[in-house]
Amino acid sequence: MHALLASVTGDVPTIYLGWGAFTIQLGNFIVIAVMVVLFVLALVLPFPAGRKRK
Repeated sequence: MHALLASVTGDVPTIYLGWGAFTIQLGNFIVIAVMVVLFVLALVLPFPAGRKRK
């Protein structure tokens, strides 16, 4: 119950990743990583084959 109340009030500890002067929240990093993976897959995977013309 405490975790639910903390999430409603915004009192949830947040994990930050840092590298030099660069700092990012873990949740944002996961979203960006998934977007990059989907973009790379869209470039690499072939388009579905359409109807062949005679």
